[in-house]
Amino acid sequence: MAELISHKGKVISSGQGIISVEIVSESACSACHAAGLCGMSESRKKIVEVPAVRGKVFSVGQEVEVCLAPKTGLKAVLLSYAIPAMILLILILSLPLIGLGELAGGLLAVAGVALYYLILYLFKGRLAGEYEFYIRN
Repeated sequence: MAELISHKGKVISSGQGIISVEIVSESACSACHAAGLCGMSESRKKIVEVPAVRGKVFSVGQEVEVCLAPKTGLKAVLLSYAIPAMILLILILSLPLIGLGELAGGLLAVAGVALYYLILYLFKGRLAGEYEFYIRN
């Protein structure tokens, strides 16, 4: 079985059935010993809202682990990276074959990916319901 996708974070608020957890997302090179010198490392703080579980109380500042099932993590990677890459590749390779120039084909390929992300954005409410995070101590 695949491992859980998890990130450590701190509880920043708790109430009304929702627990907000702040996780720090770091790039792969942030663990490098020279990360402070080269300026290529990147870290961003993200806030994840997790449904509260009855019987469990979390206090502000408490260290927790936010988890997501591997199956839903794979679906997220597919929707956000794999499908747009396929759209871009298909359009870049096929549009010049039908007689469009390289510039027009490239611009239309980028527009196709932008349209895909717009559609994802419009359906974000529906998609958000499919990804359920939970907290593991």
